[in-house]
Amino acid sequence: MAAAPFLPMSKDEMNQLGWDSCDFILVTGDAYVDHPSFGAAIIGRVLEKQGYRVGILSQPDWRDTRNFKALGRPRLGWLVTAGNLDSMVNHYTAAKKRRSEDAYSPGGRRGLRPDRASLVYAHRCREAYKEPPVILGGIEASLRRFAHYDYWEDKVRRSVLIDAKADVIIFGMGESAIIEIAQELVQRREGKSEGQSFDYPLGAKAQGVCYLTQDISTIPEQERLLLPSYEKVAEDKVLFAKAFKVQEEEQNPFAGKILIQPHGDLYLVQNRPSKPVTTEELDAVYDLPFARRPHPAYDHLGGVPALEEVEFSLTAQRGCFGGCSFCALTFHQGRIIQGRSHESLLREAKKLIAAPNFKGYIHDVGGPTANFRQPACKKQLKAGACKERQCLHPKPCPNLDVDHQDLLELLRKMRRLEGVKKIFIRSGLRYDYLMADKPAQRREFLKELCQHHVSGQLKVAPEHASPQVLRCMGKPGIDVYESFKKEYERANKEAGKEQYLVPYLVSSHPGSGIREAIELAETIRDWGYNPEQVQDFIPTPGSLSTCIYYTGIDPRTMKPVYVPRSAQEKTRQRALLQFRRPENYPLVYQALRAAGRMDLVGHGPKTLLRPPRPGAGKNEREMGWDDKKGKKSAPKKQGKGRKPF
Repeated sequence: MAAAPFLPMSKDEMNQLGWDSCDFILVTGDAYVDHPSFGAAIIGRVLEKQGYRVGILSQPDWRDTRNFKALGRPRLGWLVTAGNLDSMVNHYTAAKKRRSEDAYSPGGRRGLRPDRASLVYAHRCREAYKEPPVILGGIEASLRRFAHYDYWEDKVRRSVLIDAKADVIIFGMGESAIIEIAQELVQRREGKSEGQSFDYPLGAKAQGVCYLTQDISTIPEQERLLLPSYEKVAEDKVLFAKAFKVQEEEQNPFAGKILIQPHGDLYLVQNRPSKPVTTEELDAVYDLPFARRPHPAYDHLGGVPALEEVEFSLTAQRGCFGGCSFCALTFHQGRIIQGRSHESLLREAKKLIAAPNFKGYIHDVGGPTANFRQPACKKQLKAGACKERQCLHPKPCPNLDVDHQDLLELLRKMRRLEGVKKIFIRSGLRYDYLMADKPAQRREFLKELCQHHVSGQLKVAPEHASPQVLRCMGKPGIDVYESFKKEYERANKEAGKEQYLVPYLVSSHPGSGIREAIELAETIRDWGYNPEQVQDFIPTPGSLSTCIYYTGIDPRTMKPVYVPRSAQEKTRQRALLQFRRPENYPLVYQALRAAGRMDLVGHGPKTLLRPPRPGAGKNEREMGWDDKKGKKSAPKKQGKGRKPF
């Protein structure tokens, strides 16, 4: 079957392709962008390559089931994804306020997908046509596959598979699992007509799949682990933390146990994750005939903003062994790096160059982490990642293979392509991994990075400065960042360039109290840095930090961890990171006074604030705060020429 310019989104488009029905209908919460940075496009094209007919229902109006009948009844099944982001993260800020835009919708319009899109879409699919199985995938379903803490409801929810009343979750990067499920569906369809019976749940024999069953007796005891039930972890935070630790440790495609979590009279069964794809298999995915642009239906709506950031970027690898506690990527893509070949990336780069709107700039070459180009060590491809230790934290593992030569060679080849003016590195650069390289190789990489692949500033992520918080985050000590900063500055000086580091910083992460936030503010002061943006910690499903946030326990040690929860403290911590802003003066002043750190209010070089003007101490309303009422009051206008600090 020849590849379609776009997968059909309407009956008219199906007719143009000569289709009377679809094998699969893929329902997505994102606008349909046929680009390999969009998961729905990848799964659709992978199935198309296997000879299946795939239709797309992009952001259907979930209020009316008739919209889910637009392409007719799928012959084999429904494929449901909330999109490239969890729908709750897409909709709400850390303060649980509704976001004003949705970058994955045409024109950035919000409100085109429901909250908890995976389960809402699944219900509508079932209502539209009851018989075809419903298969969930994507980041939302993947990270909500077990009983999980939901920040927006502030409670433990059941597996999304239960609430969605779906048949299967394909978790992780699902190319191999979806092909296996599709083949099984064909076998079941043909076998049913021949009188064959299938006495096991759909997907029960596939890796990378979660399913439901009432009978686990067929799963060998030595291959399975029984987790505490949903009902128990919803009531007991200690059990929740213990269950999370087991879930995290067993995400091993080679040696992980089959995990079983009771939900009432049903068992949620997670098979081992899918095995890492080979370089050849990953190349084949990115060689598929993507149109690389939004469906023409969106042209009059202004396109899809999310494409702008990735349209001229290259995904070079997937997976991450960085081990950041606040990132759920390892629970989705895994810890084993899977990289594309230079040849595949150069072919894709030439496609970018040939695009009519290409201006000569490749915006990024990377992945979750730009300078992770190969597995952390050789054993990972045979035995998986270690269960009890991380590759980089608290210190780089002695078995860690550190190599930047492959990335350097790739970038050199790309720089030689006709039509390329500059290639940037914008995805995360792990400076601790770079600092673990040999000095000569490190200097060579930094030299070429600064000379050719930075445009004014390089973004890196120290995240915090407090040792206590950094341990909780799974990040290196701030001394590693300071050493990297010196080498980066030296490399720029030698290159005759004035380029800066922009450090990502997170406020209100578990482990951070006001004293730790003040410690970070003092570090920012010493850097002479004025952060324009600060990220408030958002507890998203599937991450270690979210488990700590909910339970107040670090599941790695089962020891208690301080968690900032009140809106007032979160606001003060955020303000401390931007203490130079005049509007933050009252919040910072209050935080310093509450912490007994009034030594940081004064005129010396080590202070954070100048003293309030005379009389302000007697009338806190002059600083914009009403202690008696516990809320901000309107600050009095400042006299001409006066500054709050």
